[in-house]
Amino acid sequence: MNTLVIVLIAAVCLLGAYTFYGRWLANKWGIDPKAKTPAVVHEDGRDYVPTNGWTVFAHQFSSIAGAGPVTGAIQAAAFGWLPVLLWVLIGGIFFGAVTDFGALYASVKNDGKSMGMLIEKYIGKTGRKLFLLFCWLFCGIVIAAFADMVAGTFNAFGTDGALVEAAQTNGAAGMVSIMFMVFAVVFGLIQKKFSFSGWKESVISIVFIVLSFVIGANFPIILGKAAWSYITFIYIFFAAVLPMWLLKQPRDHMTTFMFVAMIAGAVVGLLVAHPTMNLPVFTGFTNEKLGTMFPILFVTVACGAVSGFHSLVSSGTSSKTVENEKDMLKVGYGAMILESLLAVLALCVAGAAAAADGTPAAGTPFQIFSRGVAGFFEMFGIPAYAATVFMTMCVSALALTSLDAVARIGRMSFQELFSVDDMEHAEGWRKLFCNVYFSTFITLVFGFILTKIGYANIWPLFGSANQLLSALVLATLCVFLKVTGRNNKMLFPPLVIMLCVTFTALVQRLIAMIKAISAAASVGIPAGETTWGAVFIANGLQLILAVLLIVLGLNIVFHSFSAYKKAEHNSEAKV
Repeated sequence: MNTLVIVLIAAVCLLGAYTFYGRWLANKWGIDPKAKTPAVVHEDGRDYVPTNGWTVFAHQFSSIAGAGPVTGAIQAAAFGWLPVLLWVLIGGIFFGAVTDFGALYASVKNDGKSMGMLIEKYIGKTGRKLFLLFCWLFCGIVIAAFADMVAGTFNAFGTDGALVEAAQTNGAAGMVSIMFMVFAVVFGLIQKKFSFSGWKESVISIVFIVLSFVIGANFPIILGKAAWSYITFIYIFFAAVLPMWLLKQPRDHMTTFMFVAMIAGAVVGLLVAHPTMNLPVFTGFTNEKLGTMFPILFVTVACGAVSGFHSLVSSGTSSKTVENEKDMLKVGYGAMILESLLAVLALCVAGAAAAADGTPAAGTPFQIFSRGVAGFFEMFGIPAYAATVFMTMCVSALALTSLDAVARIGRMSFQELFSVDDMEHAEGWRKLFCNVYFSTFITLVFGFILTKIGYANIWPLFGSANQLLSALVLATLCVFLKVTGRNNKMLFPPLVIMLCVTFTALVQRLIAMIKAISAAASVGIPAGETTWGAVFIANGLQLILAVLLIVLGLNIVFHSFSAYKKAEHNSEAKV
């Protein structure tokens, strides 16, 4: 089948969903353009910052469009391209976008409260503590997975210590990333002083992107994976503690232009070349490597269809910068719709790169996507080196933008976990644990330890935890909408389905880890191949995390359903 036809069908479905279903949700729940948002009421220059709607959209999209839509869609294509396409469209429209929009809406209507604080208000303090712990564990998993991915992308050396073939390209992309961070701070300072908006803001972004690219392409930094890992963690530490306007927002604004160029390149390339979808339509309900389609397809596609992480961005950062309620639809629902389109593009690029007999292209999902879109750029006369550097930077930026967002959210979750109402008089360990720098440090240390598991090993756990988080958010939104007298019936189907999917996936992962550890114990470990320490890191830590996530998830679900049964519509509670 022609990949162009697939993209056009997907684009029409997604645009139609935004136009009709998204606006229907907005009308059902109620949006007041005249209401003062939390960003305006609580402006503090750090987290609460009134911001132009399209800038908030750029922040939301660049934060949520991490590695998930590319990696998940391509990996899940092992079941065939049609199941992936159907789940991306159905999940994106009725599950993911609704969850993202709902989380943003609930937070804005409650003074910009994070999801943890919303749970305390509508479910109870115990539910809040459990959710914050779950959220913090999840953030550690995301940090580990994406940081390992970024370090691997910029790595210039193989396991034997020799330079890899793509050393120059990887090093150039790494240098571009560093310059991106430097220029983002400069951009933030300029914006703070002169308050540029519209085309002026866009011109500055494009100029800094070009400068970053020129410097990076001509002065690559050749470093190993370990060095890049340290650099990545240093960057996300500053991203988590600095004011939003100084680093995060300007970087997101610049990154969005790169994403638009990347998506445009993929779309135009598919339009001009209109290659054939070489991946099989459907391969069966079971895959030798991945397992059964239910629940693996759903947790593997992950962010391209629905993601709990997105709701943390919506309620953790975006809700504190929306300056007008009318912007919530495009920020909450629209950003997710665009991410679903990115997942479809990744699927089509991978399908075009596959062999005529359906054999998938060699390499990681990122490498497959990078080479594919870089090939499209070359069709328009762009040199291969420049195209490859640009695409390597784009795919790494997908992970980096999510990394700095999740580091900030993880820090906030840790602080909220130990905070009390009267923090001004807090002393001792509680004051230390709620300190911005200490909480960030502990969060990143936890994530750094988990990087030892490796990206490939931790991804299945990330997918399961991510989808369970979305189910927990949906449960909270059901209670919020019921208490405030709003329609919540559209949340019931996705809530039930995601609970079934995620608990099944986590239990399967739990069983797999137990079997792996038992096999190592009974058969023994061949000398020189690995150690018991490696077995524990690869399987034992995942086992512990899986147990914690299941126990916490079940407890939160129990408290949510109990609160829902007791909840009654309170006209005074409507916000």
